[in-house]
Amino acid sequence: MTLFNVEDNKLRPPMRVTRRTVLWRSGYAILRRGVPDFALLSARSSRASGRPMNHLFFLLTLAAYLGSFAAYVGYLVAGLDWSGRLGSLLLAGGLVAHYFALLERARGLHTVPYHDLSGSMSLFGWLLALTYLSLELFHRQRSVGAFVLPFVLAFFLFAQLSPPDRFAAPPATGVIFAFHVTLSILAYAAFGLSCVLSLIYLGEQRLLHEHRVGDVVWRLPSLDLLDRMSQSSVLVGLISIAIGTAMGFVWVDRLTGNVWHYDPKYAVTLLVLAAYVFYLRLARNPSWRGARASQLCIFNFAIVIFSFTIVNLFFSHAHRYF
Repeated sequence: MTLFNVEDNKLRPPMRVTRRTVLWRSGYAILRRGVPDFALLSARSSRASGRPMNHLFFLLTLAAYLGSFAAYVGYLVAGLDWSGRLGSLLLAGGLVAHYFALLERARGLHTVPYHDLSGSMSLFGWLLALTYLSLELFHRQRSVGAFVLPFVLAFFLFAQLSPPDRFAAPPATGVIFAFHVTLSILAYAAFGLSCVLSLIYLGEQRLLHEHRVGDVVWRLPSLDLLDRMSQSSVLVGLISIAIGTAMGFVWVDRLTGNVWHYDPKYAVTLLVLAAYVFYLRLARNPSWRGARASQLCIFNFAIVIFSFTIVNLFFSHAHRYF
């Protein structure tokens, strides 16, 4: 079989179609149109290779998070300073790879990476890791990383293994909406981190009261530092949820022309906001500071879970996954 070249009126031999040929033709077609459509080129190269483009970023993220967890465990158990520093570096590398995985996912779906449950859980895990690393650098304490990384890994893997979305995405457009959703999920991640720190506080306090003190307990932060780290995390969450909620009202006003739009999510969000403001006030009270404040923080996060699951999935139509 031969192909006819119309341009030079000659017969030319057949060309063997390979993966390189497909990629070359895709790039040549894009250049001839004069439009640098990198999304189209990525999609075609993905089909040619038979694997999703974010497969590499998934493996890099998973390897970095697992390595960070192992390094943090080594630091907590053996007290190796280099292991703790390695855990921080691997966590930072995992955050970069995870970011590009979210970016490639958004490009592949032609939408924001949190329009479904999978994307929302992946973004939650990324923001949880980012919030923890920020607190670690601020308070200069690495020993709780071994307790936080399992949750980051759980959310990341759940996002990859979750089934396809069955619900229609809300009319999500605009920078204001993007900041509204991102800040809301950041608030949930910060509240989740404060819950983990509160659980560590209660566990360490119980071990100290029972005089079951080992090397691992001695390497954990002091109770006072855990209390301050939890309050810092809650403060990040409060600022994020306040700004994010305000942007949500602005977005609703632009979308419907009304600032107020009835949604059960509003009432629960205001309840979460009030609960954590109440926690911050009580945590600084000498009679409540410590175990009582940690228990209240854990209870408040139960409200967050209720808001993020039951309210989103069964009562709210505009806040399905955020």
